[in-house]
Amino acid sequence: MTVRSSNNPLDQEVTDITPAYKILFVCMGNICRSPTAEGSFRRVLQERAPELTVHVDSAGTHAYHVGGAPDDRAQRAAKRRGIDLSQQRARKIRQADFANFDLVLAMDELNVELLREASPPEYHDRIKLFLEFAPHLGRRDVPDPYYGGMNGFELVLDLIEDASIGLLEQLRKTRASQP
Repeated sequence: MTVRSSNNPLDQEVTDITPAYKILFVCMGNICRSPTAEGSFRRVLQERAPELTVHVDSAGTHAYHVGGAPDDRAQRAAKRRGIDLSQQRARKIRQADFANFDLVLAMDELNVELLREASPPEYHDRIKLFLEFAPHLGRRDVPDPYYGGMNGFELVLDLIEDASIGLLEQLRKTRASQP
């Protein structure tokens, strides 16, 4: 079962289920890459691992778009692949996020640096590049599609879908190795 994001007002339901994992996806403004990652990973969980209880959320390192919906182009590209981003709302990362999430997955190196600067040192090991879960791609960063055309949003989805599958595989390995 997937515990829904606090970033989605329609999914804010009271539950006594404690998630096995808490994952936060982060980009600059939380309107393109990180909401796409949140939506994509939710779908991967729903289709491939409904037995896992995972809290999924997204945030930005900057407060440019707080309260706003994901970029229309990101929503359209995701919708074509059966992923609905329309209920998500942008937010800026909070100090409590570093303690509350098991993984804080940044879309690029710049955001990793910004997250490490903002977080207490004891949480630095939780901050990783999302594409670390898709090493076969030969890339480290999910490029920011904001200033480009629709092809950029399609590329972002391709990269994020691969990394989402890799992340799920890692969660399963971690779960299997726990007593």
